[in-house]
Amino acid sequence: MTVPTLRGYLSPAASTAAASPLLVLLPSLGTTTDLWDGVVARLTATSEAPRILRVDLPGHGASPVTRDKLTVSDLAAGVLSLVDELGGGAFHVAGDSLGGAVALELAIATPERVLSLAMFCSGARIGSPESWAQRAAQVRASGTSSVVAGSAERWFAPGYLDAHPDGPGPRALSTLMEIDDESYARCCEALGAFDRSQALAQVHAPALIVAGGHDPVCTPASMHELAASLPGARFVELPDAGHLAPLEDPDATAALLADHLRTPSASERGMAVRRAVLGDEHVDRATAAITPETADFQDFITRYAWAEVWARPQLTRAERSIATLASLVTGGHEAELRMHVRAALRNGLTRTQIAEVIHHTALYAGLPAANAALAVMREVFAEQRDGAKPGSEAERAAHPEETNG
Repeated sequence: MTVPTLRGYLSPAASTAAASPLLVLLPSLGTTTDLWDGVVARLTATSEAPRILRVDLPGHGASPVTRDKLTVSDLAAGVLSLVDELGGGAFHVAGDSLGGAVALELAIATPERVLSLAMFCSGARIGSPESWAQRAAQVRASGTSSVVAGSAERWFAPGYLDAHPDGPGPRALSTLMEIDDESYARCCEALGAFDRSQALAQVHAPALIVAGGHDPVCTPASMHELAASLPGARFVELPDAGHLAPLEDPDATAALLADHLRTPSASERGMAVRRAVLGDEHVDRATAAITPETADFQDFITRYAWAEVWARPQLTRAERSIATLASLVTGGHEAELRMHVRAALRNGLTRTQIAEVIHHTALYAGLPAANAALAVMREVFAEQRDGAKPGSEAERAAHPEETNG
């Protein structure tokens, strides 16, 4: 593993801020920390501004060049090393394109360090290994100046450069020609080998996914799919932006980040996890059934079960589903079991795996409990096969107690 030396710029927190969490901002390939200038100016103008660390990629801006092979994991390790130089601890992270990929890698590989994740115009996989290999070869042969024209088309929404001839867009293209060629090529190859699409369920940090409406690289459709795969993620499309949304629309980017960094209450955190695991339909039904007498209990469930236990990073959501299914089978809690069979499917367990959990639990909980659990499982699978909606009038009549979770 090659840990590159990365450098950047640190903006202090507002003197009036109650606390000073660290926000790490990561740029896209071919850009520098300048990408975030407009966003940082807006964030630091507020009374609650966090500390902000902007980091440059190898051979970009303030970071030294590299001749070594790189992976996105290496870049993530370089970010952690720089954060540790500044005192370490957990931090918020946001990135555009390659920076977003590095941010995602941090959230997956070091969940205990990442307080929240924001990905702008990025993905769990971007492009193809072949396309990135071609880009790397082009830059090694002809320099980064050879990709300026293509970058101008990919980076910005139609008409943006003409409308802002003296703005940050032309300056970003000028900066691209100053990037070290070999470092740029190594970053291309890192992106070509990056694919975290099968690990998204491991992300537990609150996630903000932002697409540019005119982005041809990480399209709004692909980013909406990414958000749907991240538990509880928020998706936003900036309709007038291209691939460099923080540069083109710093007002919206700063507003989104400020809201994203706001510390949610335990009830808000728990509700986000609860909806991600159980689904909106179930939670809406349970919420609608709240009475003055049950309100405190529902709040207790949301805060304690979902904001505390289910949100802990030590187990994946799928692993927690396995533990929950086994516990409910053992206790004979068939109504809750029905709900959590559905949740297990949402969390990525297959039907075969769910059946195997019940089969295994029979050894320790007893055959009658497992037999009853298998009957519940079959009903849920049949419900999904037949397209019946959970919570229908018939099901509510049969299972009136299934309103919690």
